[in-house]
Amino acid sequence: MHQQSRTLSLFLAGALLLAGASHAAPPPARELSQEETNRALVLDFYDRFFNKHDIASARVVADSYRQHNPDVPDGKAPFVSYFSGFFKEHPKSTSRIVRSATSGDLVYLHVHFKVDPNDRGQAVVDIFRVADGKIVEHWDVSQDVPEKAANRNTMF
Repeated sequence: MHQQSRTLSLFLAGALLLAGASHAAPPPARELSQEETNRALVLDFYDRFFNKHDIASARVVADSYRQHNPDVPDGKAPFVSYFSGFFKEHPKSTSRIVRSATSGDLVYLHVHFKVDPNDRGQAVVDIFRVADGKIVEHWDVSQDVPEKAANRNTMF
């Protein structure tokens, strides 16, 4: 009898949780116009900075820029310094944006990065947070493009 009582209690607790969940507030409405403005800002910056190596395009990066890539320091000036050196060492590096998406203040990019034209490169997902017309935060993950894959799909 004790087991049946416990099972009934768990069932009732779950039912109450589900009933409460149905009365939860709806998610906030998305501001698609602002999301598109943020996306355009990031796409323009990314192309100019990472493809044309136009350091001045970093004017849209906040001075207090927060970086989550462990190889790149926080702050706009250290970010610019880091990539100025990288571009001098790798003048033919490119970052082809394959797709982009937004959600709230975040802009997501799926990128094919190459150090030079003969490089297989890396598949990169960059995530930028935009506030008040400035890029204020960045995350990324990357994966080398292999010579051979276990399937016929590409990484892009």
